[in-house]
Amino acid sequence: MAYNETLAARVREKLTGEVPFEEKKMFGGVGFLVNGNMACGVNKDDLIVRVGSEENDAALARPHARPFDMTGRPMAGWILVEAGGCEEESTLSEWVKIGLDFALSLPPK
Repeated sequence: MAYNETLAARVREKLTGEVPFEEKKMFGGVGFLVNGNMACGVNKDDLIVRVGSEENDAALARPHARPFDMTGRPMAGWILVEAGGCEEESTLSEWVKIGLDFALSLPPK
C-alpha cells in the first residue's frame, strides 16, 4: 500500500469547498497544495501536516504526532500524525485546518 486512500479521501472532503487545492503524488503518497504550497498529505497510514517552525513544538506535543522524517533528518515545521490521531473527524478537521492555515499564510508559488 503506497498510501491510505480512505484517509486521503477524508482529507479531500475536508478541503473541498474551503479553497481551491491541487493534489500531487509525492513521497510515495499524495500531497494537498494550496496556492502551490503544501498544506497536508498522506503517506502510508500517516497524515503529513505542514505546521511551520513556530508551531512545530506545540504540534509535536499533541497525541500521535511525531517529526516528519523520511531521510533520517527531520524536517522542522512538518509533522506526521499517526492513524490513531486521525480517527475522529473533529481531530482530522483540526489537523487539516492547521495545515491549510499555514499554507494560506505563505505567498503563492
